[in-house]
Amino acid sequence: MNAQKIAVIALGGNAITQPGIEDTIANQFTNTRRSLDGIVELAREGYGLVVTHGNGPQVGNCLLRIELSRGKAPVLPLGLLVADTEGGMGYMIEQSLQNRLRAEGIDRPVTTIITQVVVNREDPAILNPTKFIGQFYSPEDAKKYQETRGWIMKKDADRGWRRVVPSPMPIKTVPGEIIHQLVEQGTIVIAAGGGGIPVYIDEQGNYEGIDAVIDKDRASAVLAREISADILSILTSVDNVSINFGKPNQKNLEQVTLSEMEKYVEEGHFPPGSMGPKVEAAMQFIRDGGRMVTISSLKDAQRAVHSQSGTRIVPD
Repeated sequence: MNAQKIAVIALGGNAITQPGIEDTIANQFTNTRRSLDGIVELAREGYGLVVTHGNGPQVGNCLLRIELSRGKAPVLPLGLLVADTEGGMGYMIEQSLQNRLRAEGIDRPVTTIITQVVVNREDPAILNPTKFIGQFYSPEDAKKYQETRGWIMKKDADRGWRRVVPSPMPIKTVPGEIIHQLVEQGTIVIAAGGGGIPVYIDEQGNYEGIDAVIDKDRASAVLAREISADILSILTSVDNVSINFGKPNQKNLEQVTLSEMEKYVEEGHFPPGSMGPKVEAAMQFIRDGGRMVTISSLKDAQRAVHSQSGTRIVPD
């Protein structure tokens, strides 16, 4: 099978862990199964597909387990925790999708690839960590961990102090060529979970891990470029991207061009902590030659790809 069109589907964190619902593995499986409708329909239509996903709550749970077992089990670096969640969450998505495709009579193989993503060791973000991870701490504990563990701690709104780590820009994925080959053959690939495992290339040309996390949507845009995807579909908790969000003159965007979106960014409509990275990833994919980016809710995934829902960003 040679796919006529290729789409990268970036599942938001709400696909697997939902606010207000206990984060048990059983509930994560239930949420995962509910998130697959649009993916299944695109598979039925013959799209080449790569599925990426976030891992924020899950990697936070991994960090908590490390804290609870400190002194009894080895402390794991952040890269290994991302790899662990890529494997565990990839397994949940892979099995759920395999079962659903079989039930629907769709003959498509599914596989998960643990994905290293190359970053620049000199990226300015390395020197200015901003990404909150893990638990909340009192000011006293935050100060103690800064001194004893070398953590960088910052206040997260009024909720307490948290550890921050770098979030460098992704440059390329290590297995991009392999993923492209699999997609061309009809395999649905789950990759770049949680933004992938950040690595840099040292002076000898070797890959080395770095204690950081990569934005999932930016990594998805890079992977989409590498596999010559036509569409990048970013699925989140809202139906549309909006300008003047939360104000009386809020406007939901439907189809907009790259230059229109750049204008909205310059006007400051998309905050860095929420919609900003998604919009920036979308614009970069279009600049790199992508045909369309959709940003929509999970339930509208298929309709958004067919320009019937969500926000669509297209070239000028």
